[in-house]
Amino acid sequence: MKRKHWVGKISDIQQIKNKIFKIEGIEFGLYEVKGTWYAWNNFCPHMGASICKGLVSGTRLPSLVYEYKYGMSDQILRCPWHGWEFDLTNGRLLVEPQTKLRGYPVEIQDDEIYVTLPK
Repeated sequence: MKRKHWVGKISDIQQIKNKIFKIEGIEFGLYEVKGTWYAWNNFCPHMGASICKGLVSGTRLPSLVYEYKYGMSDQILRCPWHGWEFDLTNGRLLVEPQTKLRGYPVEIQDDEIYVTLPK
């Protein structure tokens, strides 16, 4: 059985860009990327770091030798322990897409944000 939980108002959370929550023993980070909200378990699949305490930024894109292309601004979550980079829009590790963060459904109703967690 899954349960939907109120986590806040969009207008409040947008001001701080992201926030870590703990509900029923599950800790997760809530992020907005280009107008869409995502909730990711606060656990790095590599070594168990609190991934949601990591930096949100962009990353270096594939490019030619001696060329430096930066992109995906405010879409990459970097693990605070080892720098693993995850795409916040799908939870996938950039260098190994089969490795993913665990995500939870986010629902928006008016100005309210709800996250559905497993029971």
